[in-house]
Amino acid sequence: KYSPPSLPFSLPSSPLNINPPKNKYFNLIFFSLALRKGFFFFSSLFALAKLLFAMGNMTSNVAAKLAFFPPSPATYGVSKDEETGKLMFTGVTPEKSMDVHQITTKSGNKVVATFWKDPFARFTLIYSHGNAADLGQMVELFIELRAHLRVNVMSYDYSGYGASTGKPSEVNTYHDIEAVYNCLRSEYGIKQEEMVLYGQSVGSGPTLYLASRLKRLRGVVLHSAILSGIRVLYPVKMTFWFDIYKNIERIRHVTCPVLVIHGTKDEVVNMSHGKRLWELSKDKYDPLWVKGGGHCNLESYPEYIKHLRKFITAMEKLALNNPPTKQADDEPSITKTKHHCCLRFRKK
Repeated sequence: KYSPPSLPFSLPSSPLNINPPKNKYFNLIFFSLALRKGFFFFSSLFALAKLLFAMGNMTSNVAAKLAFFPPSPATYGVSKDEETGKLMFTGVTPEKSMDVHQITTKSGNKVVATFWKDPFARFTLIYSHGNAADLGQMVELFIELRAHLRVNVMSYDYSGYGASTGKPSEVNTYHDIEAVYNCLRSEYGIKQEEMVLYGQSVGSGPTLYLASRLKRLRGVVLHSAILSGIRVLYPVKMTFWFDIYKNIERIRHVTCPVLVIHGTKDEVVNMSHGKRLWELSKDKYDPLWVKGGGHCNLESYPEYIKHLRKFITAMEKLALNNPPTKQADDEPSITKTKHHCCLRFRKK
C-alpha cells in the first residue's frame, strides 16, 4: 500500500485555509499552491507593515510640522561685546543682569540661552517656551517672573528658533534642554534640587522629558501643556508609536511636585489635557484652572502669578523641611556639551 511522503513541515489551516488533499497525485500541486499562497500572505503582511510604518512617519511628520513655528525673521540677534568679550543681545533692550550663552548640543546645534540672576534666589527656573515665540519676545515675562518669584530664570531657544542654529524637531528639543541643564550645573553650580522646570504648551514636551530622567528636581510647572502631539489634533485614546511628545507616558515617571496651569477656555489645547496630566502626576500640587483663560493669555490673569508664587514658597518650605539626605556628586550627565561665551499649537 502506497503512503504519500510527509512534508518536512506542517501546513497551516489558517489563515491560508488550505486542507491537504488525500489523493497522492495532488501532493506536489498542493505543496506548490501552499507555498504560493503562504508567500502571498506574508508578502501582504510585509506590505501592510510598510504601509503602517509609512503612515506613522507621515503622521509624525505632519504633527511635527504643526508643532513648530519659529518667528521669521528672529526678533533678536547675538553679538560679542568688543570690550568685555561677552555675548549680548541685539535688537532688544539690553539687560545688564542677563548672561547670554551659546551652547553646543548633542545634535551639534548651537542654542542660545539666557540666565537672569536674582541675588536672593533659592531656585532656578528652566523655562521652555511655546512653539511660536523666541527669546526676544519673552524678555519682559522673564523679568516679571524673576521679580515676583525671586528665582533665577534660565531660558533658551530651541534649535532653529531665534539665533539658535539647526532645525526644530522633537529630538532636537530634548538635546536642547539637556544642554541647558548641563550648562546650569557646570557654569553656575546649580543642583537638581535647586531647579524648577517650567514648560509652556509644546515646551511641556522637553520639560517632562528631562523631569522624567531626574529624580531630585524641586518641582515642575506645566502651563497649557499637551498630552501628546497627536492628541492635540485628534482626541485618540491610545498612544501610537509615531506620536510626538508623549507626555501622557512621561508624567508617570516624574517624582517631584507638579503644578498644572490651564485655561478653561483654551481653544488650542483643550483643558482635558491639563486635567489628565494632573491626574497622572505622582506628587500633585493644587492645580490652577484659570476661569475664562485661553491658550496665550494666562499671564495676564492676577491669579497666575499669585499661584506661581504660592507654589515656589511651598517648594522653599519643602526644601527646608526635607533637605537632601546626601549631597551626591554623581549627578547624571545627560549630555556632554561645549559652552560658548504664546505661543500656539496650530490646528489644521
